[in-house]
Amino acid sequence: MESTALFRPLPFPSSFLLHRSVPIRPPSSAIFPTNRSSLNLLRRRCPSLPPCLLFNRNAQQKPLLSLIRASSSPPHPPSPPSPRPSGAKPLPLAISVAIGLAIRFLIPKPVEVTPQAWQLLAIFFSTIAGLVLSPLPVGAWAFICLTVSVITRTVSFSAAFGAFTNEVIWLIVISFFFARGFVKTGLGDRIATYFVKWLGRSTLGLSYGLTVSEALISPAMPSTTARAGGVFLPIIKSLSLSSGSRPGEKSSKKLGSFLVMSQFQSAGNSSALFLTAAAQNLLCLKLAEELGVKIVSPWVTWFKAASLPAIAGLIITPYLLYKIYPPETKDTPGASALAAKKLEQMGPVTRNEWVMVATMLLAVSLWIFGESLGVASVVAAMLGLSILLLVGVLDWDDCLSEQSAWDTLAWFAVLVGMAGQLTNLGIVSWMSNCVAKSLQCFSLSWPVAFGVLQGSYFLIHYLFASQTGHVGALYSAFLAMHLAAGVPGVLAALALAYNTNLFGALTHYSSGQAAVYYGAGYIDLPDLFRLGFLTALINCLTWAVVGCFWWKILGLY
Repeated sequence: MESTALFRPLPFPSSFLLHRSVPIRPPSSAIFPTNRSSLNLLRRRCPSLPPCLLFNRNAQQKPLLSLIRASSSPPHPPSPPSPRPSGAKPLPLAISVAIGLAIRFLIPKPVEVTPQAWQLLAIFFSTIAGLVLSPLPVGAWAFICLTVSVITRTVSFSAAFGAFTNEVIWLIVISFFFARGFVKTGLGDRIATYFVKWLGRSTLGLSYGLTVSEALISPAMPSTTARAGGVFLPIIKSLSLSSGSRPGEKSSKKLGSFLVMSQFQSAGNSSALFLTAAAQNLLCLKLAEELGVKIVSPWVTWFKAASLPAIAGLIITPYLLYKIYPPETKDTPGASALAAKKLEQMGPVTRNEWVMVATMLLAVSLWIFGESLGVASVVAAMLGLSILLLVGVLDWDDCLSEQSAWDTLAWFAVLVGMAGQLTNLGIVSWMSNCVAKSLQCFSLSWPVAFGVLQGSYFLIHYLFASQTGHVGALYSAFLAMHLAAGVPGVLAALALAYNTNLFGALTHYSSGQAAVYYGAGYIDLPDLFRLGFLTALINCLTWAVVGCFWWKILGLY
């Protein structure tokens, strides 16, 4: 550093100075004599003196620039950070494998169950344990379990991969691409901004505006995570920051905490309102069909049954949170002006936005009336995606980069395939008969059994980090228990599916949108657990009271 300081006054250091060879001398060489006789005398009197302190005329000559660079570099460069460990996490892996081995070799096989079915059940439970404990990413773990089922000849290769051609799974995959189109074109952002402009004069009105806008775009944007991260959280953060409400600070309570919590807790009702509003809804009806519960005109039937309780939930949830988790800022007159300014910056509706609107209207129309026209839901989705690709709203790179869609295809297909094989091998019917006998011992009527099973299905979600994972693991088994207890099939199938949406806001890990909203930094974890349980309880009671009344009118029981 001293050498570089000496040369700083020179605006153009000469090449001669920088590259001239100079001898390397020890720091104290100036005080030592340099003639040969003096050096010999010094060696005799100080034999322990290190030879490096004695100047050697034959020392290597080095350019001055090399010395400058050497002096400016740290003597011990910091070691590079150690790479992150790769592969499976040892403890979760050991537990997941141990669960499967214990079921296979330690628990006696029931007489009614074949060895093949029992072995598949062990692999299935090991798969579910891995989904909960996450020794590997979900898709990787599902693929490994599928490989084990083929290697052990529990299922054939064709049976193992048969679910990859499942129509519902491909409908879910295409729905991710539709959600990307909404985000890429800015259409979802524009719709939500309009509602902020119309209803945003107060904090409560702002919350209702965001909630209603999500409910309206949800049937054409079937990804709760995409709606949260791509549309609503950016709007909420913009509004909050403009009012001085910052994440991770005391000011977060001014506006941001309430808006994030309200949107998060209301999303379950929006997802439950329409069949195509969430990926897990489609999977639920597919699994129900495999158990013999066939729902005629599924899109219309779903909406009719969900309409009244879901709308009640959408009305109650923001007001409830406004009372028990009130924001410090009650009036937001600047929100409407901010939204109007943003719309002005957006300019007129673009060509791609109009194409997106027309395509989604076509897709939703075919989802509603497709059964009478002979057009399957997945074919309607394929048609919509083809239009978006042809017109250029989406390109193929957009589809390839949607990693969550391909990951969902992999592990959804594995779970659906295993669940189907468990049904074919008689495991599901055996489990449902066991539960039915247990319920008969307590002399429970089907309404009471319905409440007990629904409550159990709800609370178990504390162990899951994914709604779709929960469905793949437990939906078929719980539906079979409902049927064995005498619950009407369509009622049981729909109620479990609606329930799946309502527990998506229990914790910060309970769903994809949970991670998005919690990651914004506006919500404290204790508040999330407390309000998540309380709001979910109120929503369940709302659906139970309003739903039972409405479903009786519709003739579901």
